[in-house]
Amino acid sequence: MSAGIELTSKNFTAEVEQSTIPVLVDFWAEWCMPCRMIGPHIDDLAKTYAGRLKVGKVNVDNEAELAGKFNIISIPTLMVFKDGKVVRQQPGALPKQAIEKLFADQL
Repeated sequence: MSAGIELTSKNFTAEVEQSTIPVLVDFWAEWCMPCRMIGPHIDDLAKTYAGRLKVGKVNVDNEAELAGKFNIISIPTLMVFKDGKVVRQQPGALPKQAIEKLFADQL
């Protein structure tokens, strides 16, 4: 089981846009090998930064509306939200340290 929150169109506003702490969102799919490669990094970061960073995952196959809202054309795509707004967006599989750099200055 993933350490991140499963994000859907029903809980996205409450969990991400209204969050009082920064949120790292992973747009992914079950069949996507690069997504599966970074999955353990995302889970580790969720545990390491618990309470300071919220981590959520959007399965683009189940949540096509959310993927469309954020113009996700490549997965995995990582987005960092702060105060309800996207502050960073990065497509592609990244090493754990590079993922940390996406949000470190937002903590």
